[in-house]
Amino acid sequence: MESTLIITGIIAVLIVVTLVKTICIVPQAEVQVIERLGRFHRVLSGGLNILVPFVDQVRARYNTQEQLIDIPSQQVITSDNVQITIDGVVFLRVNDAEKATYEIKDLHTSISQLAQTTLRSEIGKMELDSTLSSRDEMNQALLSALDAASGGWGAKVTRVEISDISVSANVQQAMELQLQATRERRAIETKAEADKNATIYKAEGDRAQAFMQAEAMERMAEAKKKEAVLLAEAAQQEEILLASGQKQALELITEGLRENPQTGEFILAKERIAAWEGIAASDSQNKIVVPYEAAHLIGSLTLLKDMVGQAQKDKDA
Repeated sequence: MESTLIITGIIAVLIVVTLVKTICIVPQAEVQVIERLGRFHRVLSGGLNILVPFVDQVRARYNTQEQLIDIPSQQVITSDNVQITIDGVVFLRVNDAEKATYEIKDLHTSISQLAQTTLRSEIGKMELDSTLSSRDEMNQALLSALDAASGGWGAKVTRVEISDISVSANVQQAMELQLQATRERRAIETKAEADKNATIYKAEGDRAQAFMQAEAMERMAEAKKKEAVLLAEAAQQEEILLASGQKQALELITEGLRENPQTGEFILAKERIAAWEGIAASDSQNKIVVPYEAAHLIGSLTLLKDMVGQAQKDKDA
């Protein structure tokens, strides 16, 4: 009886173990690699799965969520022989559990080591200034290199971030001095540029002023030229009018001489009297009266008197 109970217990235990090994519940966001008799059989996804007990074995389990792998801090040398300390993180997701199991022994360690070597290689191509200011370029270069390698390992690298870049105290001090020198140089360049622009603007202003003065002088010269032309034309008109008046006067004198021969004597007498009036009106003490000229004056007065009397008689008649 006891042996029967023992056998029954053993059978029950075997049944329970068989059921446990037959039913496999896989959590969400997890996959399991199943081997049958030591060879890859299939990949189980989340949910209830049935296995062949004692034949199928779970070889590996992978989380399908995006995972973070830390890149250990390491010292690297830039192309200009400056030693810096750098570290970062890698984000990846397992998308092929079979490859992740059989193509690489330790996926996380391999990704971390590959990231370190790739980082050293990329930093070695860059100068210090580019390293500090070109994180996006380094992140992209690391992403391309790691994604190409991890594709054969059943993983997908989604993002790479350089978290920290630090330099030694001596390099930091040298960088600060360089930055100060750069600022001073920029200040000097800015002042020089301002002085140059001021000189250019002043020269342009002087040129514009000289141009305006030249235009003003040109307009003034043109106005004086026009004024001179107008004065010349006026003088010419005056001379023409004077000549015309003299011509008319000569014509009248000629006509008077033709009608009365004493007209010439009348004109000469009138001019002599006008000349004597000028001499008499002068305050000068140096005046000499020549008898001959006085006789001519008296004759001229007598002639004028006779001509006036004759003209009165002609009028009365």
